[in-house]
Amino acid sequence: MTALPEIGTLMVDASRRDRVGEFRGVAGPYWSLRPVCGGQEWEAAPENVRPATPAERLSSGTARANARSRGEAL
Repeated sequence: MTALPEIGTLMVDASRRDRVGEFRGVAGPYWSLRPVCGGQEWEAAPENVRPATPAERLSSGTARANARSRGEAL
């Protein structure tokens, strides 16, 4: 079994073209991820998810800051 990441950890879902999301918890056999810039959570199979690299975390942070400056992020 794959160890659970901490809530809020940035993860990459390879089954969704390397989409980055925050780990939100477990839903049955799936992990719930939430888009960094806000939006609807999605479920991913744990075997398709990996921790975000430092570059992916930086890119996600920049995207969130840009969205907030445009009034788009929650």
